[in-house]
Amino acid sequence: MGFFDFIKDAGAKILGKGDDNENVKSLIEKESETMPIDNLDVEVQGDTVILKGNAKSAEDRVKAALIAGNIEGVTKVVTDDLTTDDGVEALDDLYYEIQKGDTLWRVADIYYKDGSRYKEIFEANREVIKDPDKIYPGQMIRIPNFVA
Repeated sequence: MGFFDFIKDAGAKILGKGDDNENVKSLIEKESETMPIDNLDVEVQGDTVILKGNAKSAEDRVKAALIAGNIEGVTKVVTDDLTTDDGVEALDDLYYEIQKGDTLWRVADIYYKDGSRYKEIFEANREVIKDPDKIYPGQMIRIPNFVA
């Protein structure tokens, strides 16, 4: 898992408001209770965010990348130097960009053929989705446990 691609004009509006590196780091650390990353270092280079440090798991690594990528102005997140304690390099999950008119129920119905499983998607994306009824076009989320 070297990097993730994102949509530049979607997400939290925190870049250009002071120290971009610190702003992105603070946003990720805000979730540190559920997803601690030791020695987190963030470097913003234009529209790219480079994450360094040590995550507890591959899932936490992905969550950090999704938080950083769901910032307006970010198109790429590099995680090559974000190691994991569990030694897992990448998850086999699917990543989905929210479209206009989407609901988590609809996304769960598409991918799991069962809309009531939207709660699994919400739980896997709590760091980027605070309310299951409030998702936004351009948001990138993880579809966990997806089997084609």
